Amino acid sequence: MSEHHPDSLQGVLIGAHVRGGGPLTARLDRGVELGADAVQIFTQSPRAWKPTQYAPDVLAAYRDAARGHESVHATFAHATYLINLATADETLFARSVECLTANLSVARGMGAAGLVLHVGSHHGAGLDGALPRIAAALKVALDNADDPKEADLPACPILLENAAGSGGTVGRTLEELECVLDAVRGDERVGVCIDTQHLWASGVDYSTIEGADAVIDEVRARFGLDRIGCLHLNDSKVPFGSNRDRHENPGDGSIGADGLAALIGHPALADVTALLEVPGEGDGPRATDVAAARAILAKGEAMRPGHKDRAHKSAAAKPARAAVATSTKRAGTVKPATAKRPASTKAESATKRTVSSATSGGTKAAAAKRAVGTTAKKRKASS
Repeated sequence: MSEHHPDSLQGVLIGAHVRGGGPLTARLDRGVELGADAVQIFTQSPRAWKPTQYAPDVLAAYRDAARGHESVHATFAHATYLINLATADETLFARSVECLTANLSVARGMGAAGLVLHVGSHHGAGLDGALPRIAAALKVALDNADDPKEADLPACPILLENAAGSGGTVGRTLEELECVLDAVRGDERVGVCIDTQHLWASGVDYSTIEGADAVIDEVRARFGLDRIGCLHLNDSKVPFGSNRDRHENPGDGSIGADGLAALIGHPALADVTALLEVPGEGDGPRATDVAAARAILAKGEAMRPGHKDRAHKSAAAKPARAAVATSTKRAGTVKPATAKRPASTKAESATKRTVSSATSGGTKAAAAKRAVGTTAKKRKASS
């Protein structure tokens, strides 16, 4: 962190997803109105393929406004929901890779601390067969997205979000996220976003101290706490284990304030930004929701005596994740997981080789299509 960071920045930052409209810098103004420490922004319409074309000077203006902002200390971006890196449909896959690359270009251009991504669905075909495609797609986007390459910007990893568990969605368990991280060979440009509602809906009960400890222990064992780029702090409109993605305002859902507090107050998450993606009264998070989230965090800290002291000592002993010398942004660079990586499969190796050669001689979409074609031919030949 910069020497200008006040002590109040030690510990969890509470942020919120903010809606579009007006100049890009207006998202920071909305964050101020909400009393948020951080903001999350869609890089384009979340349910459309056409990317938003931001001029370089518009992105530069946002970076300049975000640097050293008095109250909004981090920006995260969220990719469009239409992207599906797990699909076996060649056309949809190619379009998804091209769209992801465009989304990452915008996120980097804004100086975002991470791009949150829903990986997609294999539609029941199974995760194993989809992993080579997912890994190849992530590599194409990471290698080819535009980057302003300014020294004081945080890294902008792709943050794989856990899923609620319906329709063959990838990331329905922490084990599945581990599998994707294994497939990208521990690439430090890929991390994780944990959504509390999705975790609850997928059947993970963290609503007690013991349950929260078990979740943290599993994260630590599977891919490491440093893989967590941010949290989505959401209550749930639906019951535990329902496998449906339905967010509720903090404290008003089936998880409740105490249940959220047990997890968000864990000292292992003391340096992680928590972002609200809740409905409010229909227009997204309100200032009252941000205040409620802070009260939930305080309750969680009170559940664990000495939490604040440990968090502050931890923050003083080491820099916050992806802190940079002249920026107040707090998250970004993701450390490689320490778990041993398995040898790559033949299909994965063939996919990566094809993507590499195709990218050097054609468009990103063509590279993605050729990668899928090669993998499909290999499968057919071996069957």
